[in-house]
Amino acid sequence: MNVAHWLVQRAEELTVDTAVMSRVENRIISFEDLDARSNRWAAGLRRHGIARGERTLVMVRAGIDLITLTWALFKAGAVPVLIDPGMGRRSFLSCVAQVQPTSFVGIPLAHAFALTGSASFASVQRRITVGSYGFGHPTLDSLALDDGPVLEDVADSEEAAVLFTSGSTGAPKGAIYTHGIFDAQVRSLQALYGFQPGEIDCAAFPLFSLFDAALGMTSLIPPVNPSRPGRCNPEAVARTISAYHASTAFGSPAVWNRVADWCMSHAFRLRDLHRVIIAGASVSPELVLKLRMIMPGEVHTPYGATEALPVTSISGEELVGPRYETPAGTHVASARGAGTCVGRLAPGMELRVVPVSDAPLDTLVTLPQGQVGELAVRGPVVTLGYAGLPEATRMARIVEPDGTVWHRMGDLGRVDEEGRVWLAGRRTERVETSSGMLYTDPLEGIANAIAHRRTALIGVGDRPTQRPFLVVEGWGDAALAKQLAEALPQVEGVLFKWRFPVDVRHNAKIHRLELAKWASTRVPARALVTN
Repeated sequence: MNVAHWLVQRAEELTVDTAVMSRVENRIISFEDLDARSNRWAAGLRRHGIARGERTLVMVRAGIDLITLTWALFKAGAVPVLIDPGMGRRSFLSCVAQVQPTSFVGIPLAHAFALTGSASFASVQRRITVGSYGFGHPTLDSLALDDGPVLEDVADSEEAAVLFTSGSTGAPKGAIYTHGIFDAQVRSLQALYGFQPGEIDCAAFPLFSLFDAALGMTSLIPPVNPSRPGRCNPEAVARTISAYHASTAFGSPAVWNRVADWCMSHAFRLRDLHRVIIAGASVSPELVLKLRMIMPGEVHTPYGATEALPVTSISGEELVGPRYETPAGTHVASARGAGTCVGRLAPGMELRVVPVSDAPLDTLVTLPQGQVGELAVRGPVVTLGYAGLPEATRMARIVEPDGTVWHRMGDLGRVDEEGRVWLAGRRTERVETSSGMLYTDPLEGIANAIAHRRTALIGVGDRPTQRPFLVVEGWGDAALAKQLAEALPQVEGVLFKWRFPVDVRHNAKIHRLELAKWASTRVPARALVTN
């Protein structure tokens, strides 16, 4: 089923309801208008020669135009290619070359950018501009046609989009989505969180706004720069949520930490907000507790990746305990070194724990319950592999003799006796010393509870003789360093860094490998404490 079927259905059911409200653009569009406008654009795309199954690079700012264009491409049966603009010029051009799009739709500035990396855009045959100035190419509005409804009849197995990973622990890769995968994601999100048509969602992560239309919800686009969510104006976000009576919201911990702190310091309550979904990195118990004080609803954290989402989900109640009671929940075990609990499996998902290896795995070998290994999953939301990267696809997949495919998440973890999944950290960020293997999440859970700041376990040198150090974010504190060193005898020393390097997409995932390079030039001279 073409994923655009969801929009057509909502347009018929909710013709006068608002589909998108953009606080940034001060624009509003209804489901009826979004459906009609995306029809015209879809007809224009086909008029310009963009065919069914054609990969089309999209470089349009977050907002109504991005949502309209994406639905138009779905309707035409074309394949939108979406890459984070903030990952840097070199990485971005590498991604374009990887996926080899044959069409390119972007704002004038994007077309100017393309001129600086013409070799990467060599596969592009058709270029279209979104905006009033074509930059030498036809504008989408000039191509638009009133040909009536457009909805290409595609199979669930056909390619629907290429979405790039954030590249937080390596080079970004383009995950291949089918229409069936998008359909499964919509159904899974609905089952997990009970979204209702007519709700208003403050989508601080732009791509989630594409799900809103399928779920019958209004997308409220807040004033957040998608490339720098961690630098958002928290007052502007909070007042946007309040002014438009958003009932649900989606964003990274970097956004919600700022919003929660501003609301707490200004006694500002988000009275209509009954659901906050946080994704992109681990969520601290302190953030959950703060959000509960400024809103009447619950916090939910889905776990997954660009290649498979959602895999699991955990609620604030399971993380920190029932509201208005003494904090309890899984974070107590995390503070004692259990790792990070990400809850139970989403509908239709299966998970296995396999041996830790930096090489491709040809057979599925399952470790005993409770033992730490790499997480491998299968289910209807797992993507097909990576565009243009056969070796990376082979590394990420385990194919059983009957053809069953498991996706390796790249995360280490275990499953407890209650069926809950506990993360131990990224496979590439584990620390191997002459005394054995150390995992980031268990040790950082202990350290974070002591320091009340973010910490990062890193390995200096090469495996299997790395030197383990703990890095603390913020100002140096000799007393804290001593306390941490005593609590964690596994680490060789404690270092402080004013600000951690983080991923572009969510501004929340710590780049531990970058920290390790930084630390290698400072160890042991600047270790405030060494054991």
